[in-house]
Amino acid sequence: MLLFLLIGVLVLAVGGCVCVVWAARGGPPWVRAVSTATLLAARLVSKMGTKSNNGSSNQGSDGDD
Repeated sequence: MLLFLLIGVLVLAVGGCVCVVWAARGGPPWVRAVSTATLLAARLVSKMGTKSNNGSSNQGSDGDD
């Protein structure tokens, strides 16, 4: 079941990337809408990733410079 979920997410991600490229070349309106949604989702995921990593960038350093 988990495998099907991961495959579904992969298919959606690849489809979104294809729509972004197609919209950049002047695709139909529905492609532009999917492209916008894909780019917004990417920004959201990126912001979630940076928010969870606040203060953790120096955890690996031991102070030996």
